[in-house]
Amino acid sequence: MNPMQPNDILSQLTGRAVEAFSLWADTNQKVLRELVDLSASTAKEGVRLYAEIQSSAVEAVKEGQSYMLRRQNEVQEAPRDPLSFYQKGVLESVESAQRTCKLFEGTAQAMTRSAERLQVTADHAGKEIQATFTQLSGKVQSLYTPLA
Repeated sequence: MNPMQPNDILSQLTGRAVEAFSLWADTNQKVLRELVDLSASTAKEGVRLYAEIQSSAVEAVKEGQSYMLRRQNEVQEAPRDPLSFYQKGVLESVESAQRTCKLFEGTAQAMTRSAERLQVTADHAGKEIQATFTQLSGKVQSLYTPLA
């Protein structure tokens, strides 16, 4: 058996410590990169969702204004044929409610799609981070084998 000199042991321990710090720094960098990518994707998705919701809101306002203009024009004809006026009013109200529901449905679908995309992105980031720590674990275990 060949006993190691204290300087050799110290040198190997120092080398392993430096390598361990390097592994941790590399791991931290990879994890941070994944978290930054996740944050950027989340922000991008938030902007996309906001634009879709804003578009629906503008469409709803236009629909409301259009409805009010149609009703104003019909009000002028009301004294001539009140029954027709009320009948048109009911039909317009039902159609307007249906269009409004479709707008709300579109907004809900946009939110669902956005949540699904965020879920996929978060799952990917989680898997990448997990893989990074798995690799780190294997490398650290190999670092701490008994000194030869």
